[in-house]
Amino acid sequence: MDGRVMGRMKRELLEREDNALRVERLADLLAGRVGVACSCNRCGHRAEAPVTLLLAQLGPDFPVPEIGTRMRCGSCGSKDVATRPAPVAEQRLSQAAVG
Repeated sequence: MDGRVMGRMKRELLEREDNALRVERLADLLAGRVGVACSCNRCGHRAEAPVTLLLAQLGPDFPVPEIGTRMRCGSCGSKDVATRPAPVAEQRLSQAAVG
C-alpha cells in the first residue's frame, strides 16, 4: 500500500473513533469519561492530558477541537500538537482485561 492509502485509512479510523466519542466542550469530557490524547506532529511524542488540569486552565466551555492550540510538546517543545478525545486510560485497561 502506498502512503496515501495508509493515511486515508488512518484518518477514517480516527474519524470513526471521534464520532463514537462525540464531545464538544471540556465539560463533556468528564461527563463521558473521556480524556484528551495529544500527539506532536513534529517528533511523534504521544501523551494524555489530565482533564482536570485542562478544566482548571481553560474552563468547562472551552471547545475540545481547540485544545491543541494551547499545547506544547513535552519532548521537543513544538507547538504543533494534535489533540483528540480518547477513552480514559483506566477504561481502556479494563476493556483490554475483559476482551
